[in-house]
This record gives sequence, C-alpha cells and structure tokens, in this order.
Amino acid sequence: MMVQRDKAEAAHHPGAALRSRRFATPFRYMLNNLREWIEVVLRKPTETLPRLSAGSIVAVLIVLAAIIALMFFVDAAATDWARGLPASFTNAFEEITNFGLSGWFLIPFGIALLCLAALASPGVPKMTRGVLDALAARLGFLFLAIGAPGLFDTIVKRLIGRARPYVGTHDDPFAYRPFVWQPEYASMPSGHATTAAAAAIAIGAIWPKSRPVMWLYALIIMFSRVVVIAHHPSDVLGGALVGGLGAWLVVRWFAARRLVFSAHDLRAFPGASLKRTIAALHAAFRA
Repeated sequence: MMVQRDKAEAAHHPGAALRSRRFATPFRYMLNNLREWIEVVLRKPTETLPRLSAGSIVAVLIVLAAIIALMFFVDAAATDWARGLPASFTNAFEEITNFGLSGWFLIPFGIALLCLAALASPGVPKMTRGVLDALAARLGFLFLAIGAPGLFDTIVKRLIGRARPYVGTHDDPFAYRPFVWQPEYASMPSGHATTAAAAAIAIGAIWPKSRPVMWLYALIIMFSRVVVIAHHPSDVLGGALVGGLGAWLVVRWFAARRLVFSAHDLRAFPGASLKRTIAALHAAFRA
C-alpha cells in the first residue's frame, strides 16, 4: 500500500519525484563508493614491508624513558613556570592552542571524501575515475592517520586517569585516578599533541616539502598545552609519541596494500598534478 501511494504521489507531482531521484542518485553513489573504498583499505595485505629497524625501536624506548624522567624532574617546575607567565602571553596561546583540535583536519578531509564518493559515478571516464580513486585514497589515509591515533588517545587517557596540572591546590604529577571518565583526569597523553604529531607525520608523508612547516606547527601546539596549564611536558611528549607512531603505523598499513605508499621504501606514490585533478573533478561534475 505504501509503495502504491508513493507511486500515485509521484504521478501527481513529477517535479518532486525528479528532485527526489536527483538527490537519491549521488547519495547512492556515495554509499557504494564508501563501501568499496573501505573494503579496499581492509583487504588482506598484498605486499611485504621492510621490518622495523633496531634504531626505531631504540628511539621509542628513549622517548618512553624521557617521559618518565620528565615526570620526576620537569613537570611540576614547568607548571610553576607557566603560572608565572604574563596574562597577555597566556591569552595569546589560549587562542593558538585551539588549532590543535582534530576537527581542523578531520572535518575538511571527511567532507572532501564524502564529496568525492558522491561524484565518482559509473558514468565518469575510466581515467577520471582513476584520478578520483587516487585522491580518495590520499584523503582516506589522512583521515585515518590523524583520526585513529586521536581515538586511541581519547580512550587511553581516561583509562590512565592522570590529573591535569590545575587539579587540586598544587600540581602533583603523580596524582592518578584510573578509569575515571572525567576531563580533569585525562591529562596523559595530550590529545592536542597527538593530533599535531599525527598531522605532521601524515601530511609530511604525502608532501615531504611540508615537513618543516608541519613540525613547526606541531611544536607550537605542544608548547601551548604547557603554557595554558592544560598538560604536563610528559603528557605532551606522550601525545607526540602516540600521534607519530600511530600515523606511521597507518602508513605501513596502506603500503602493505599498495595504497598511496610504496611497500619498498614507504614513500608516497606520485599523485596526479593539480591541473589533472581539477580536470577530473570538472569531468565528474558534468557526468
């Protein structure tokens, strides 16, 4: 009965039915393409990756040792230093630190990915579809490489339950309340530092020339978390470790499936030129 009524309404209102089809078709393309892209990312590895070097393992261990050392010798002193800073300096960094929120990356990457999924219809030429798929793979990598470490951080920091520097009458770097799902006890590791380091690794992996700028951005965000007394230095270094290591593991995941990166040296495959990308998007709009 419902189907018959819908058909009858469509017959009396052909304009509304046409608009409905125009909206439903790109939405259907989007869902189908997203499903196919997710299946490609989750498929079994097809390539053998180089093993992790002993040097990289030692580097991780050194960072972990540095985090512990910061807890004992630096964290409390850093909080005292930050509390003595001029209000104008602190207020400036209150604004700067907001640029470490993951939404600055995940929202535009996510929207761009959804738009590509809606544009990549079966009617586009094969070459155009190849450019769109390659661009989608890069956007998907950036979204996962920044979002996955951030999600891990969000869960782990609340399980650890370390108090933030402003909790209590004085800063106690060893105040913990594990498994307490409260923002005041979600200091280790820093989410902003995780996002900043993950973005520096992920964006730098695709565009190596951007690495100096991205790491400068990451260092400023990390510094800002201490200045605004939201985190200890050890929290920031812990977040950098989570974000950097997490993003690098996503690089390896994609390379093992021959997506975006070469399995031989983990370098990004050459992407389409800007001119070719714009032409492909224009062709997809017309299709």
